Formats: sequence, structure tokens, C-alpha cells
Amino acid sequence: MTREKLSKDAIAAALAELDGWSLAADGASIKRSFVFKNFSEAFAFMTRVALAAEKMDHHPDWSNVYKTVDVTLNTHDAGGVTALDIELAKRMNRYFH
Repeated sequence: MTREKLSKDAIAAALAELDGWSLAADGASIKRSFVFKNFSEAFAFMTRVALAAEKMDHHPDWSNVYKTVDVTLNTHDAGGVTALDIELAKRMNRYFH
């Protein structure tokens, strides 16, 4: 998977297929909030994502407050959104459902 910055059109096309994700205000990252039944489910989700992110060598910028996990994805080296971010977002959506 490449770490090449995606075009605005490519990002828009990817977001059209990513339920719940949107372009962040900075235009250089994508974001989503995941809301769970409770803290335990939120933490289990974060643990599962952390293992996948480590294997991908691509880590989210995220925070957790009780049952909500807020996520922002971008590839720092590329200065924007790459295919890695889209793939991690897809995995997060699969783990959430």
C-alpha cells in the first residue's frame, strides 16, 4: 500500500463508500466518531484496531471518552490522506459492525 497523498477527487470517491467518515476541516485528514454501548465495547474496539494498525505500521490519531472513540486519520509523511488511511478506515468500519 502506498504512502502517496491522494487527490481530492480520490478522497471524495473513497469517502462516498466509507460510512460515517468525512473530510476534516484541515482538508488533510479524514475523521469519524464511533459510539458504543459502553466503555468496555469502545476499549475492545480500540484494542482490535491497535493490533491491525501495528501490523500496517500506520497508527490513528484518536481519543476515547467513555463510550465514544473519535478518530482522525492522515499520513504524516505524505502530508495528507493516503491509501493507508482509507484501508484503516475500512477496517475500523468492519470492526465496528
